Formats: sequence, C-alpha cells, structure tokens
Amino acid sequence: MANQVKYDRILDALQELLESQKIQSISVSEIAHTAGIGKGSIYYYFPSKDAILEALVERNYEKPLRTAKSLASHTEISPFTRMAMIFEACRSSSNEFVKSEDNSGTGAQEKALLHQKYVNHIITELKPVLAEIIRQGVDAGQIHFNDPESLAEIVLIVLTIKMDNTLVPSTKEEIENTISALISLLEKGTENPPGSLNFLKS
Repeated sequence: MANQVKYDRILDALQELLESQKIQSISVSEIAHTAGIGKGSIYYYFPSKDAILEALVERNYEKPLRTAKSLASHTEISPFTRMAMIFEACRSSSNEFVKSEDNSGTGAQEKALLHQKYVNHIITELKPVLAEIIRQGVDAGQIHFNDPESLAEIVLIVLTIKMDNTLVPSTKEEIENTISALISLLEKGTENPPGSLNFLKS
C-alpha cells in the first residue's frame, strides 16, 4: 500500500535523524528531505513534528501492545494469568525501549523526551486493557477491588518506571524487591492469600 510505505518512510526518517541530532533542531523540511518526499506530504499524514514522534514511539512498541490488548477478550484464561501476560508485555516493550536507546546515538535530552513519550504511551494504551481484565476478575468473584482503573494505573506506573530502569536507575535486586512489594499489595488489595500471585514475577 503506497500510503503506508510513505507513512513508514516518514517515521524511518525521523528515527534516522534522531541518531545524530536533537529533536528541537530537526525540522519538518529535514524529515521530508530524508524521507525523499515533499514537505506538503508530511502534513497529509501528520499535523506536526510532535505527532510524528508520537507515531514513532507507537510503532516501536506495537507488537507487545497488540499482544496485551488481545488478552481482554480471552475470558477463559484466569485474570491473574492475563495480568502476568500484561507484565510480560511491559517487560518486552521495556526491553525494546532500552535496546533502541543503547543502539542509537541519541543524546540525554532526546532519551529523556523519548522516555516520557514511551511511559505515556504504555500507560495510556494498557490501562483500559488491564482495568477490563481486573473488572472481569471482580465480576467472577476472583478479585475484590472497587476501582479497577486506579489499580491498573498504579500497577502500570510501577512496572514501566522500574522495568525500563532509566528514570530511577536500580539494581536487579532493588527492582525485584519493588515488584515483590507490588505483588504483596495486589494480594492484599484483591483479598488473595500471600504468595498466590508470585507467578507474576516470572
């Protein structure tokens, strides 16, 4: 599909430019030139440079997020098993983020900006999915909690910040301790016995 090819070329161009330049210094004209298309074509797909950056972040984490989103409909699977799979999707997307950052020449300021976009994207995309899974668990009597959206947001904030390990750098032991504390809170908050959710660590 020609339109998809051009869309991807724009994202590829921005990604290439970010390897050697600061985001503030990159112009829409430069993105268009690198993509080999006219500047006017950029605005057919994106209203601004920031929108291109948002789309680039979204594309980089599309696969694990698509997997996670499909879980809400699989009600034959225990909600806690699906929560574990959400955790794993967060790990996968975090690993992709770290890998892409390590392999690029992006400066500290750009990394911070991309990190902010990443955290926002993960939480925004996964919160309704995780909240729905929690709600299904409540309806089935397996989870006891009266605010699925808030619980989902708390879980995702902890996971994204701890697992990508850039905002608050931590040792492996510190990360494991934080995740263990999160699981303990989940067990108490959802009225499940201690240790029953330890499989979420895997």
